[in-house]
Amino acid sequence: MDFRIPRLRRKLARIPYTPDRSHSFGEERHRFRLGPRLPEARVDTFEAEHDVELPRAYRDFLTHMGGSGASPFYGLLPLEDCALFTMKPAVPGTGTRSFSRAHRHTRAGDLFLHVIEPGCTDLVLVGVTGPLTGRVITGNVDGFWGPNVSSAPDFLSWYERWLDHMAAGRDNRALHLTSPQLHAHPRQYRLAPKL
Repeated sequence: MDFRIPRLRRKLARIPYTPDRSHSFGEERHRFRLGPRLPEARVDTFEAEHDVELPRAYRDFLTHMGGSGASPFYGLLPLEDCALFTMKPAVPGTGTRSFSRAHRHTRAGDLFLHVIEPGCTDLVLVGVTGPLTGRVITGNVDGFWGPNVSSAPDFLSWYERWLDHMAAGRDNRALHLTSPQLHAHPRQYRLAPKL
């Protein structure tokens, strides 16, 4: 188990549910509570069925923190509802990239797992393969904005930043999840500096 897990548990326990606090359209679903932890065997089965290996920090979260619930927006998706995506090439003239659902037999490119439901056609993903493995990426299926790569090195760091913002009375706008402030990133992704 990652050494950060006990600290994250304590931080989450200190954050009470407050309606409309974070302007993320959905926290009333999870009310800052996590669903049950997942057994290792269930995560192993998911990995085998999808022919992937989940990043260690995200896997540790599922097996030692909770398998659904408390997170920005509508919450952490149950693992069985998570889907793999690939990033489409940049739209000429804009540099904007979108995501499309990855199919087991037609995968091309790096894989990203949709882990949090922000609503509409937006996505919160964790890199599963390639140079962004383990990083949290926000984007959109239709390519309206993003993708934005978190500066946090892994899912646990990203989650802790969110908890710290909530504990400090900030909302998701302060995390730039709803209106990201962007700067260029050398790999044609965009790096979101705060979350």
